[in-house]
This record gives sequence, C-alpha cells and structure tokens, in this order.
Amino acid sequence: MNKNFLILGGTGFLGKNLISFLKKKKNIKITSTYYSKKNFKKFSGVKYVKCDITKKKDIYRLGTNYDYIINFAGYVNHKNKNKTIKSHYNGCKNLADFFSNKKIKLFLQMGSSLEYGYKKSPHKENLKTEISEMKSHYSKSKLMATKYLQKISKNNLMNVCVVRPYLIYGPGQEFNRIIPIVMRSAIKNLKFDCSDGIQKRDFLYISDFIGLLIKIINCKNIKFQIFNAGSGKPIEIKKIINQIIFISKSGKPNFGAIKSRPDESMISYASTSKLEKFLKWVPKIDLNTGLVKTYKFYKKNVR
Repeated sequence: MNKNFLILGGTGFLGKNLISFLKKKKNIKITSTYYSKKNFKKFSGVKYVKCDITKKKDIYRLGTNYDYIINFAGYVNHKNKNKTIKSHYNGCKNLADFFSNKKIKLFLQMGSSLEYGYKKSPHKENLKTEISEMKSHYSKSKLMATKYLQKISKNNLMNVCVVRPYLIYGPGQEFNRIIPIVMRSAIKNLKFDCSDGIQKRDFLYISDFIGLLIKIINCKNIKFQIFNAGSGKPIEIKKIINQIIFISKSGKPNFGAIKSRPDESMISYASTSKLEKFLKWVPKIDLNTGLVKTYKFYKKNVR
C-alpha cells in the first residue's frame, strides 16, 4: 500500500532532507511544492508543483489524494510583516481549511521554538503562551497558526502535530544561519565579526531532526500534539564558533564586534522529556560529531 506525501516547501533545507530520507523507502509517493522559479535540486521520482500557499486557488490545484501533509513552507525574510504573517499564518490556515475532513492521516506543521517567547528554559511543550507576548511578526504568526490548528484538531476535523525546531544544522544548509556562515569564514581563513557569543542555544543535527519527524509520522492516532525538536543541551554560541575554528584550524572570529539585540533571549533550549516518554526518541549525533560532518561537507563545496 502506497503512502502519499505532500511536502509544502520541500526545496528548503529541512524539506530536502526529509524527501531524501523518504525516497529510500518503498511504496512512497511524494509531491513537493516550491514557491519561486529559481533553480533547485530536483529528486527523481518526486512531483514538483509551484504553489503559493497564501493563494487558495494554488492549494486547490494540489488535489486531496494524500495521507500526510507536511508544511515547511514560509517566507524567509521575517522583517516583512505582511509577507511573514501571510505565509506563516494565513498560508497554514488555508492549508488546514482545505485539507480538513479529507481523511488525512496527519497534518505535520513546522512551528518554532520562538513560540515560547521569553519563557524560562528549558521549554516544556505545555507552557502556556499568548500571542500578545510575542515580540516578532514571525513568532506571532507561528503561534497563531498553532492555535488555529489546535482548534481544527479539537473539532475532530484532522489529526495535527506541531513540531517546534530549535537550531537545526547540517550539511547543505543555506548561508543564512550561524554554523554555515562561520564555517565558510573559517574555510577561507577570514577575520569575521560576531557578538560576544554568551547566548546559549540548542543545536540539533539534521539526521536526528529527520529521525524525529519519521517517529511522529509512524506514531498511530496522534490527537493534537506539540513536540520540541532540540537536544535539550544549551551551549554558548562562542563555544560553537571556537569549536569550528578548532576543527578547521583557521578563521579569526572578532568577538564583541556585533552588539547583541537588547530584546534578545540569552538562553533558549528545549525540554526533551516529552519526546523521550511519548516517542522514545533521543538524539544520536553529539555536537562535535555533527560539526565535523558538516565541516567536511562545506570544505568540499565552499569556493
């Protein structure tokens, strides 16, 4: 029996890695959406459809013959208020409205760790947060989407799970995230500006993240659940940067050259107790191993 997946935003870092994993399995059909016309790597056997989830007519053209809907889609530049809210909230709402009552086995939504706002870490999934507490357009839109999906699920219209990723990293990530940025600078032996790096963050290697998604997909009869996607182990950004410099034996970080934002949370990390109890999931890749694997990729590919 085939399992039919619709992956919204399947051309991004997370989506590509999930598709790569699923393609290795038998009896899997995959449809992936993309937003822009830019060149991207296509997987053989995957159907690609251009789709703007903020437009209902685009969603209608996707059809309904799917078992699993996985939503990675969203506007990348979070500085634009209207586009951020339209893509991360209105787009999600459009999807949920369309696929409700369509016998979907699971609607899997990518939320955000920022939905916890400034709550003290470690963040547990049952922490109560309100939209009024959110400081950014992105965190507001993500929490609005979560609350809407919760309502859909309570009305028994669709099985829903929201995953709240922390800092996912690994080979092939775009150069708009801290680890790829630092690695490129180190490989080129550049001097680069950074903050003092005393912020503590939660990093999770991409294969562990994909393993978590597969655990959720294979879990029977999920009735609205929220799961963190993190290691549960906070680490200073400065230590991450210094570890990359140690691995590469090059690069010159200029700590303190960039001032931290006044409203920046200084420590943010996940509680993983629910993951361990509910899904029997724990990360397999320790941070140093993950950084070495990632560095080897960029060493071959950075020009």
